Amino acid sequence: MLKKPNIVLIIADQMRGDCIGALGHPDVKTPHLDSLIQMGTCFNNAYSSCPTCVPARAILHTGLGQRRTGRIGYRDRVDWDYPVTMAGEMSKAGYYTQCVGKMHVHPLRNYLGYHHVKLHDGYLHQYRYPSLAYCEDQRVADDYFYWLKDELGISADVTDTGLDCNSWVARPWIYEEKHHPTNWVTSEGLDFLRRRDPRQPFFLTLSYVRPHPPLDAPQAYFDMYKDKDLTPPKTGDWNDLAALEKEGLHYSNITGAKDPELIRAMQAGYYACISHLDNQIGRFLQGLVEHRLMEDTVILFTADHGEMLGDHRCTQKSRPYQGSVHIPLIISGDPKWTGLQHGIREDLAELRDIMPTCLDLAGTEAPNLDGQSLLKPVDRTKLHCEHEYGSKSFQMILTGVDKFIWYSQTGEEQYFDLKADPDETRNAIGDAAYRQRIQELRQELIKTLQGCEEGYSDGERLIAGKPAQRLLKSVFPDQ
Repeated sequence: MLKKPNIVLIIADQMRGDCIGALGHPDVKTPHLDSLIQMGTCFNNAYSSCPTCVPARAILHTGLGQRRTGRIGYRDRVDWDYPVTMAGEMSKAGYYTQCVGKMHVHPLRNYLGYHHVKLHDGYLHQYRYPSLAYCEDQRVADDYFYWLKDELGISADVTDTGLDCNSWVARPWIYEEKHHPTNWVTSEGLDFLRRRDPRQPFFLTLSYVRPHPPLDAPQAYFDMYKDKDLTPPKTGDWNDLAALEKEGLHYSNITGAKDPELIRAMQAGYYACISHLDNQIGRFLQGLVEHRLMEDTVILFTADHGEMLGDHRCTQKSRPYQGSVHIPLIISGDPKWTGLQHGIREDLAELRDIMPTCLDLAGTEAPNLDGQSLLKPVDRTKLHCEHEYGSKSFQMILTGVDKFIWYSQTGEEQYFDLKADPDETRNAIGDAAYRQRIQELRQELIKTLQGCEEGYSDGERLIAGKPAQRLLKSVFPDQ
């Protein structure tokens, strides 16, 4: 019997925290994720503090908050040179480490401490431009794209569906299901189980690109939602209808479509991708059972950030609202390894907690991390969240019950009482009943930002209009 558990970390890309059937979602079907919740512990208050792919994954792989990773906005092609990483520390702890799927690091073949990587990052514009060196083009460096061309011919690509990688437009996958990148990640994960050294515990990361667009699940999963009366997106009294009127016809905008039928098609496509992902997770669970590994394996499931999916006339991510920042987080495994009781926990958790949790399972730790092991009660009552996003760049103090948002370029403020108004339908910033609470959270943000290099706070007030940064100069002085 192993003295340490095997650990499987499953990462979805752009999956909302509410899109799991067992958590009460009215439409999406996720029987295998539901099973993981029933066999494990679900953290209902889990968040991504810098909600786009690159900064969120930097937090996940280092156990550090965004101010220490230096990435507070989306930017590709900046080297990842962190000296301490999750996979590197797990390797030191005696684990064989492999990632299958999305890394989204630079350079593309940066292993980030894993012994081996079978890479699929999804479509990345920055790694397709003609000026790139041959070895940096993802059609060569990305294992899935290389495999797909070997299987279907040199012209085959995920773009053959006609969908952009950030679009809300949806249509079914056009090739055999086995060629879909979601299936490919699972197939490579199952192959890892076949060829692993059974004498050594493993740390396997299955990092799926979906349900991040393109919304291109196989037809069978679209059919699950074809005739279903889907719950409309959430709306509020503060929504920017002018932006929808201005941008609502573009296929990859950040407002979503103006056409209600296209909005419903987007929802169906997104849910189809989740149900497809869920099915492939089930396929991998079968592999664990067949290899007699389930009893000695702990499974963690999470996502790098969420998806607005039409809520409040927004799509994609990078926003301070629940669709964007709230993420799923499940730890499923025998309590002999986790020490956890099955059920729902309300601790305020964040992606930085994944690394210390995995290290705790491995019986080791790394110094000076910002995250906490989720195998113990989390000592955190508030979380600083942010994202550089042009005129919509935000700073936020989030608690388990409410949030205060400050837009750094305009000075606009928002306050939401998540207990009374979980769908964020009313901006209560001017409500006298919340005046004292808003001032407390505003002061917390002033204190948090005091001394930050952008100059957002002088210790007494928030200062709007200072240039937002995607990379902190203190961490990346040459960028």
